[in-house]
Amino acid sequence: MALRVDDISYEYEKGTAMSVHALAHVSVNIPDGQFIGLVGHTGSGKSTFVQMLNGLLKPSEGHIYWNDQDIHADGFDRKKLRADVGLVFQYPEHQLFEQDVISDVMFGPRNLGFSEEECRKRAEKALRSSGLSEEFWKQSPFDLSGGQQRRAAIAGVLAMQPKVLILDEPTAGLDPRGRDEILDMVRGMKQQLHMTILLVSHSMDDVAEYADRIIVMNDAKILMDGSPKEVFARYKELEAVGLSAPQMVYIMQYLRECGLPVRTDILTVDEAAEEILRHRGELHVQ
Repeated sequence: MALRVDDISYEYEKGTAMSVHALAHVSVNIPDGQFIGLVGHTGSGKSTFVQMLNGLLKPSEGHIYWNDQDIHADGFDRKKLRADVGLVFQYPEHQLFEQDVISDVMFGPRNLGFSEEECRKRAEKALRSSGLSEEFWKQSPFDLSGGQQRRAAIAGVLAMQPKVLILDEPTAGLDPRGRDEILDMVRGMKQQLHMTILLVSHSMDDVAEYADRIIVMNDAKILMDGSPKEVFARYKELEAVGLSAPQMVYIMQYLRECGLPVRTDILTVDEAAEEILRHRGELHVQ
């Protein structure tokens, strides 16, 4: 049940002096089972793009297809689409409102018309998948830590059992430990639940470590689309539009310039450590 985006454009304040093109002729396929990182600087069109994918915004031009059906065609069930294509907004804990965590997570399935028994079953499964311990389920969500609130909010979307999970900057505002815990949780969900993940992020290091594919947006368009190694091999082009590559790319380039014959397509700390150790007898950097 892949998503297909066909030549979409979107203009805010269309027809006024304040009009802004947020998307311009964007086409992309999102097949089942991929972990995709969506990156770009603020204003590049990322958030507008992901809100298009589950029908929150309608393209000014072009079409979006879910399971080969136009999501804006007459009679298309967009309520069901939003269960299948779950969107977790930036700072999702701002969406928490129920008296306790499990009631909050049950809200989505209730809204879809499921029985109380099914809602609770889905909520408990989602909370376990999110890694939030049962001891917190009856607590007020406002008594939780920031990272725990983030997990509860993500569980609220998981309870609708989406086929695609879109996370818009899910680690914003968290400390490094909280960020790593959330991203490890997301990777675990993909492996356990076999869902498609679309991760919007400003962190090149995060998408390099977790994503199978990276889409780079710039100036309302898709600038690059490929594997992490393919995208970050073009780091000079990224720099030209105000972006960068993971830190390891620059470290390995520096070592190569210093005469150490290391690979320069290394993206993570673990890969870099292994490659440097292979050449440790040749390391004489000044």
